[in-house]
Amino acid sequence: MATTEAFDPPDVRRREQRGWYFYDWAASAFSTTVGTVFLGPYLTDIARNAQAAGEQITLFGVIPVTAESYVPYGVTLSVLVQVILMPIVGAIADSSKSKKTVMGVFAYVGALAVMGMFFLQGDNYQLGGLLFIIANACFGAAIVVYNSFLPEIATPDERDGVSSRAWAMGYVGGLILLIANLVLFLGHSAFGISEGMAVRIALFSAGAWWALWTLIPLARLRNRPPAPLPEGVSRGGLGFGRLLHTLRDIMRYPQALLFLAAFFFFNDGIQTVIALSATYADQELGLETTTIIVAVIIVQVVGIAGALLLGRVAGRLGAKRVVLGTLVLWALVVFIAFLIPAGNATPFLVLAACIGFVLGGSQALSRSLFAQLVPRDSEAEYYSFYEISNGASSLLGPLLFGLTLQFLGSYRVALLALVIFFIIGGVLLSRVNMRKGIADVGNEQPAVV
Repeated sequence: MATTEAFDPPDVRRREQRGWYFYDWAASAFSTTVGTVFLGPYLTDIARNAQAAGEQITLFGVIPVTAESYVPYGVTLSVLVQVILMPIVGAIADSSKSKKTVMGVFAYVGALAVMGMFFLQGDNYQLGGLLFIIANACFGAAIVVYNSFLPEIATPDERDGVSSRAWAMGYVGGLILLIANLVLFLGHSAFGISEGMAVRIALFSAGAWWALWTLIPLARLRNRPPAPLPEGVSRGGLGFGRLLHTLRDIMRYPQALLFLAAFFFFNDGIQTVIALSATYADQELGLETTTIIVAVIIVQVVGIAGALLLGRVAGRLGAKRVVLGTLVLWALVVFIAFLIPAGNATPFLVLAACIGFVLGGSQALSRSLFAQLVPRDSEAEYYSFYEISNGASSLLGPLLFGLTLQFLGSYRVALLALVIFFIIGGVLLSRVNMRKGIADVGNEQPAVV
């Protein structure tokens, strides 16, 4: 059993934890500026330009789609690439002598792809789709390795707080860059640039921000001795060999599997709401881009307080109970969004505040809950399955959203369908026996779960 004595002294842990926080700060720029605000509406307009010019909109010349459904389908395809890539990256990271180098490689390839979005204009929607797929796949691969540091740098009783503080840091970082981009977007005429150029600069800035701030965790995090290779696995077949070994190994831990199944469903709703909220507000509610950006800023501001507060509540009530409570609130959020009348910004902004409060807590505490169920020396491999559950759920949500939109022509019905994922995820999570799961993998029991 891993005990608290096996960890570094508190001052050493705190220094490494502070460095770890900054990757949330760095990568949040991609999630907010690119994924949530600017790319969806901008890429949809570019696809419409191509369609207006008489071009058949397709996914890389293969699958015909509508201009409106191109972004949801593009999200789906990017997540599929993530699902294939992440377990291989996790297996390699656990056996690598420099796990943080693996994280850095994928972070910088992703950041360069985002910076390449500066060249997205006119009707070249295919370039936007390709760059987003590369960036999103690398984002997921780097997050797998980043998350795997949590069980190494924080004791069981520290993990909820450490994970929540990192999420709060992410909100602050995303907020700072988003405000700067909002100033640029709203004042584009004063800066002597077009609205499209302002969006392109905003996209570039997200990649540059990601690349710059990643330097801090790469400097602060320490590499641990790599896990020994499983019997019969060679260096040449490391990725797939360790993946097959971990697949067999994780079947021995039914509570971890049940948690992943629960996370798969409830995270489906969360990720789809986040990924397509800007498109929903723009296309269905008819809200201005300024309103959408203000809503995202509200999410970030309230999210800072929400992540920290729910992290503290989890220290008293247990992370599992807090996450279950947030799922009830998420279902209410989706239902209220379904009822919001078009053109009415005020209820949308109020809803953004509600999303901000529950978003950080539900995701930060899910991450720390899973950390309790991960065997030592297999952190990256197991977090690859966590991110696969994250990614695969993001595959179904946008796919359902895109299919509903294409065949029924209703953003509202597509959004309302997501409630079922919160219900199923909540039921499954309520059945997870955390104490037994922690004991099964030989980890130290925290005071509350």
